Amino acid sequence: MSPSEQSSPDFPPVRACIFDMDGLLLNTEDIYTLCADNVLTKYGRPRLPWSVKARLMGVPGASTGDIFHAWAQLPISREQFRHEQNEQQQLHFPECAPLPGAVDLLTHLKVAHNTDERRIEIALATSSSKYNYDRKAASRPETRNLLDLIPEDRRVLGDDARVQHGRGKPAPDMYLLALETINSTLPEGEAKIAPNECLVFEDSVPGVESGRRAGMRVVWVPHPGLAAEYKDMAKEVLAGRTGLVEIGDEHQLGEFDDGWAEQLPSLEGFPYAKFGIEVP
Repeated sequence: MSPSEQSSPDFPPVRACIFDMDGLLLNTEDIYTLCADNVLTKYGRPRLPWSVKARLMGVPGASTGDIFHAWAQLPISREQFRHEQNEQQQLHFPECAPLPGAVDLLTHLKVAHNTDERRIEIALATSSSKYNYDRKAASRPETRNLLDLIPEDRRVLGDDARVQHGRGKPAPDMYLLALETINSTLPEGEAKIAPNECLVFEDSVPGVESGRRAGMRVVWVPHPGLAAEYKDMAKEVLAGRTGLVEIGDEHQLGEFDDGWAEQLPSLEGFPYAKFGIEVP
């Protein structure tokens, strides 16, 4: 049964918010682009255009995979490119910082409740490995403080052993596991949270699809460059139907304009009431 078939005109108030990290909470997508551009221009190649980057975002391993290298045509091996990318990231990850609205949103959710007087739970589901997560978290105090708002036992990282290999986004597994980490830590006697009581925050196209496949509502907050690339396909993105990464299981996908997902320009001024969330 697809999420749209499970839905009703009235959604239950949100009880859990599950966040992506790169490009959603942190400015790391621009840093990844800078690091790639520095290596590309070193070897006389053009900078990474959004037409290519849009196909890489949110796809595990894609930044050094076939799509990238078929376009880049670099005169170095993939291993050498990964090495030089890592050097650039080591140099530039200290510039990692929260994106506008991220600190306020997570801070407000920590004290918020929904219209049923239940507290709002939060979790993280990021494709970043633990090594990269730790490098980003150590960049600046404000970045560490932001990420520390999400409990450590509710963080699902890209190399989490509980996620089967090959089942990263756009498969639903990471978001379902994030919900499991929430439900396993709820106070005794408190009702478990259902997927349709969850709100996923994403910036990437595969991430939106992952949330939709998990049967959760989704807020898509794309980088302006990505939004421009998909300006004529926004409905496909919100339904999880771009087909950017084929994994089958079509029954998990949404339908156009089914109300389960929407696009916002940023995290600033988030419309809490629309999702049944009240901030004191």
